[in-house]
Amino acid sequence: MLDTIIGLLPDDPVIIAVVAILLSLVFFGYLLLRRTVLEFRDGMRGER
Repeated sequence: MLDTIIGLLPDDPVIIAVVAILLSLVFFGYLLLRRTVLEFRDGMRGER
């Protein structure tokens, strides 16, 4: 199982770096969007 996963990884470090950067951007974008939506909902309710 682990050998097949390792076999799917590309050997080029540039591709690995690009994929890691894209994953981190998606993750931080999700966190930012989630926080914005939660703050907006709290603001609409008028709770402090």
